[in-house]
Amino acid sequence: MTGLCRKQIAVQVCGIVQGVGFRPFVYSLARRLGLAGQVANTGRGVEILLSGPEIDVDRFLHRLKTAPPPLARITGIAVSAHHGPEPGPGFSILASKDNGNAEVLISPDIATCDDCLRDIFSPGNRRFHYPFTNCTNCGPRMTIIRKIPYDRAHTSMAVFQMCPACEGEYTDPGDRRFHAQPNACPECGPTVSWHDNRGRLLTTDNENCFAACAAALRDGRIVAIKGLGGFHLAVDAASEDAVVRLRRKKQRYAKPLAVMARDPATAETICRLKEAERKILCSR
Repeated sequence: MTGLCRKQIAVQVCGIVQGVGFRPFVYSLARRLGLAGQVANTGRGVEILLSGPEIDVDRFLHRLKTAPPPLARITGIAVSAHHGPEPGPGFSILASKDNGNAEVLISPDIATCDDCLRDIFSPGNRRFHYPFTNCTNCGPRMTIIRKIPYDRAHTSMAVFQMCPACEGEYTDPGDRRFHAQPNACPECGPTVSWHDNRGRLLTTDNENCFAACAAALRDGRIVAIKGLGGFHLAVDAASEDAVVRLRRKKQRYAKPLAVMARDPATAETICRLKEAERKILCSR
């Protein structure tokens, strides 16, 4: 029977395939189909070695082409016969291969997913009110990477050593933070701090920092919020004096400023949204 024939192939996948949960997806799919082999990031994308019954290898390729991770954008798949030694039993994620030929596309930053939002707003969760919460499906990508392949060691997160709990999530194939490179929590990741206009540290307490920020905005102050890609200058958009002061300091007297709203319903209290615009605002 054809399905009992063994097949061994090498697959090179190009496009936005790093930082989007592609290796965990490949790992889980191969394990589910009982295939042996390995997957690794390279400077060109993702490289896969597969070995197993021909029918299951073909099923793997079909799923790879028709139902990849939702955040992935595949631009090319090259499949070739692999004539080297057959891999041992099981499937593994290998260390990335830095071949010096950097051609891979990197995902933009991805808005916080619903699962992580639940973590942030669940009082019993260890990431309660932790603003840097992320997983394989969301979080920073482009703004933290220093070089490719996309690995934690190649990002600004390299200085934050994961605690045992985060390390457990990172190495657990059943966890949504499996191989999530920016994975962090209040115990081991970046923290929030509040400083005055001379740079003096006032507090590092998470709740106090946000309360102080909200109070400053209500008082018409200009707040500089350090993000992953630089500083954002924020004021209360409903305060004409604050907006004028910000425009004067930025020497930006006519160019529009971005307005932040909690959700589409809040935005519609100050503007009209077409359906297409609503979809864009709600997209990640």
